[in-house]
Amino acid sequence: MGAAGLTVTVLAGNEQAGNRQAGNGRGRGGADAAALASDAELREVRTSCVLAVAALLAAAPDLLAVVGGAAGAATYTEPVAGSLQPFGVPCTTGAGQPVLPLSLTVGAWLLEQARQLDQAGPGSRAATRRASGDRPGGDVPCRVQLRAVASGTATADCLRLGAELAGLAPRVALLAMGDASARKAVGVHGAADPAAERYDAEVAAALGAADPGRLARLDPALDAELMIAGRAAWQVLAGAAGGVFLRGQLRCAAAPFDVTYLVASWLADG
Repeated sequence: MGAAGLTVTVLAGNEQAGNRQAGNGRGRGGADAAALASDAELREVRTSCVLAVAALLAAAPDLLAVVGGAAGAATYTEPVAGSLQPFGVPCTTGAGQPVLPLSLTVGAWLLEQARQLDQAGPGSRAATRRASGDRPGGDVPCRVQLRAVASGTATADCLRLGAELAGLAPRVALLAMGDASARKAVGVHGAADPAAERYDAEVAAALGAADPGRLARLDPALDAELMIAGRAAWQVLAGAAGGVFLRGQLRCAAAPFDVTYLVASWLADG
């Protein structure tokens, strides 16, 4: 890849959070305490994501590809709209009729938040780049392409797509969107699922070490069994990162509302 690579998974809203926001989480003692803890974790995930994407933009790529799992494959370019209204979150991104799947809607929202952070104030990264002249032509925004990848896509096809995206521009950044296991506590808050725990630990280790080989070895057959939404996007990332030395940082690993969310950054030297 060119300037940088990044994988992010984030919760932007779900039925459990939406129901509580509507006033359905009152007076349950321990359940309320657990909900407050989950809210704190969720804030940590969101903050980590926005900072990670801001760092990605600061690397000044020519193209930023946002990749996320979906029911089917599709390609979108900005401006394009997405909405979280169906998930109980009053948030829209882009312009026009919402067409983006959930993963790309969250990715587009994160990109909006990171752009605002990047442009804020005289000490911002954007202002620093303009003053230093380290980008030809001034503070030119990168092109953005949003790619939905079918959740059941075979590993080989994911790797090929990643390599294709990496070759679209001299400096390509990749934002890969998807959750880890949603089987940590099905039906019982706090109950562990050993298989899901092992899978999530393997993915976290691969992301933290910037190890595309480990991501490429994830078994697509486990997607449905362990309720994994991120495998295809992670393997696109693995394909894009092939042959490039990357430094990894696991920024956040949390399980608000008993779904695992991982935030990590991969950065190529030079």
